[in-house]
Amino acid sequence: MTTNSSVFCIGELLIDFFCTDVNVNLIDGKNFEKQAGGAPANVCAAIVKLGGKAQFSGKVGNDPFGYFLKQTLENCHVDTSLLLFDQAHPTTQAFVSLKADGERDFIFNRGADAFVTEEELDKESIMMNQILHFGSATALLNEPFRSTYINLMREAKERGKFLSFDPNYRSSLWKGRVDHFKEWSRQGMSIADFVKVSEEELRILSGMDAVKEGIAVLHQMGAKVLAVTLGAAGTLISNGQRCEMVPSIKITSIDSTGAGDAFVGATLYQLSIFENPTLVLEDFEQLKKVISYSNIVGALVCTKVGAISALPTEDEVKGLINENQKKFIYL
Repeated sequence: MTTNSSVFCIGELLIDFFCTDVNVNLIDGKNFEKQAGGAPANVCAAIVKLGGKAQFSGKVGNDPFGYFLKQTLENCHVDTSLLLFDQAHPTTQAFVSLKADGERDFIFNRGADAFVTEEELDKESIMMNQILHFGSATALLNEPFRSTYINLMREAKERGKFLSFDPNYRSSLWKGRVDHFKEWSRQGMSIADFVKVSEEELRILSGMDAVKEGIAVLHQMGAKVLAVTLGAAGTLISNGQRCEMVPSIKITSIDSTGAGDAFVGATLYQLSIFENPTLVLEDFEQLKKVISYSNIVGALVCTKVGAISALPTEDEVKGLINENQKKFIYL
């Protein structure tokens, strides 16, 4: 039975200032373009563009940037009724440039998103959603949002909700504090029904270089169903008994910035169609179909520049599948 229920995402919503000058650091960069950023917001936008329903909660400043971000999500038809405005702290901002060696120069000015408290959350409205996704890159950095985040996960689990978790490691945010990242991420993994990690995150969290050994360690830590995204190769999925690679499609990548969020959004969109998403995870063949679709969405995002602006619609995904039916062995 299908329901097309709403997916709830909580975390950062921020302004990304991208330097449009070519191959420069932030010292020399002069021209910047304002864009909406934040992994949970990108996931929400991905879900809605594919035809689903998504609700976002987080905190922005009571300033023009905050209202720009609200407007951006609403233009994507994301439900912003639980968005919070902070009177004391400005909207979080990040400045990014791409250097000649391909590395990113990055400055993060954290503001309102760090100050979400449990008392501010409308938990009854949140719990009306069937699926709750915790994929914030910044939520675990500091209090009070860290406790708010973990406690919401625990309460949602007690109330029988389906939980998705993406640790979303950013090296520039966790310098000198990787042990803290591992400690808090392991708590999130042990609570969630579905966990998505990159190959880098798998190594950090498990302490293992070999992928399958790392997966075994994460299952021992409490991860139930695990998806390890491996770029162009595809996604390795595991439920603790079976572990299989679901291949991706060949594309010419222009910008992979939003690929992970698009993958998660596509996965949650498909799970939201079912009355009981847990049963989908228990059916490994059905799970492979879900992940194959998500691989396609993640790959399509890489063919364009940007995050929200690069997200494909359901018609675009179906068109690609119909044109290349024989290539998608699980669909």
